[in-house]
Amino acid sequence: MIEGAIWRRWVFFYIPLTAFVVALLFPFYWMIITAIRPDRELYRPWNAPNYSPFWTANPTLVHIKDLLTETLFSTWMLNTMIISISATVISLFCGLLAGYALSRLKFPFAGTLGTAIFITYLVPQTLLFIPLADIIRNFRLGDTPWALILTYPTFLIPFCTWLLMGYFKAIPRELEECARIDGATRWRAMVYIIFPIAVPGILSAGIFAFTLSWNEFIYALVFLSSPEQKTVPVGVTSELIRGDVFYWGELMAGALLGSIPVAFVYSFFVEHYVASVTGSVKG
Repeated sequence: MIEGAIWRRWVFFYIPLTAFVVALLFPFYWMIITAIRPDRELYRPWNAPNYSPFWTANPTLVHIKDLLTETLFSTWMLNTMIISISATVISLFCGLLAGYALSRLKFPFAGTLGTAIFITYLVPQTLLFIPLADIIRNFRLGDTPWALILTYPTFLIPFCTWLLMGYFKAIPRELEECARIDGATRWRAMVYIIFPIAVPGILSAGIFAFTLSWNEFIYALVFLSSPEQKTVPVGVTSELIRGDVFYWGELMAGALLGSIPVAFVYSFFVEHYVASVTGSVKG
């Protein structure tokens, strides 16, 4: 029995988990190896003697240095950070109020409105950027960070609203009703009772909104044209791919450095997220 349990544990748990982790981390490993591999190895044929595709014996930081000195990568990082944080804050604020209203307040067509917001999130961005481009042109916001700060909430607010609406519905109404009986207004009950309990949901919405803003490509490609205004996804692909020439070392270095802020956000806020979930369960 014990040997059978160990065998099943290896077959159904350890081996699939190991395969999943390897498949998940291999792209990052490949980015690191390519970013530190010298050009003479990058463009060497695969069938060349003494060539190892998964390792390099002569690591170099030339590609990272060229990325930081020969391109506007630091400017792209700053632009992306400002745009992502601004769009996330706007979307979270609107999503909090809309999610609370749709989940707590009773008014006609509340359920229909919630479904319509979710359907809005499902509309492809390739269809929305055409009318949005006309709006951006009319307000003369093209090639400025405001073009993205004001357009990203068009798909972030529906997502945050839908996510927070479901989380607010899971919070017992009795907590808010007790606060109302004690004399608190709806606004105070929402801010001091509901929102602190909903911190895990707020963090989840914020993390996903920041990630979607950071990785967004279509709007940034259409609304930004000058190199000084571009974001990391657009700047790396447009400035380091020239015709049929791919600067693979700089491309992988840009992808690697560009993923660090998102990884930092996840690693930093996940601890707070787990702590909030544990605290709310214990409470």
